[in-house]
Amino acid sequence: MTKDNYYRFVTIGLTTSVLGFVLLFFSTNFGTLMAGKDGSNPALFHIRVESYINSFIVCGGILFGVGLVTLILTHYIMMTFSEKQ
Repeated sequence: MTKDNYYRFVTIGLTTSVLGFVLLFFSTNFGTLMAGKDGSNPALFHIRVESYINSFIVCGGILFGVGLVTLILTHYIMMTFSEKQ
């Protein structure tokens, strides 16, 4: 793995991790914002807020996990190839 590829993978990993982190911790804000756009009646508002919040939590968790796995594997591959050379 070259240095350019290493830096690209680190950038991709950091970007997805930060995006997932933001989605995880601001899911309530995003969920209430999205549920308020529809102009639904008050009986359905709570259901929509919960479903949007859960969707943002799941997406954020997946992105955060993929980012961390990318960073860990990139570091492992770089350390493995640098020992052989």
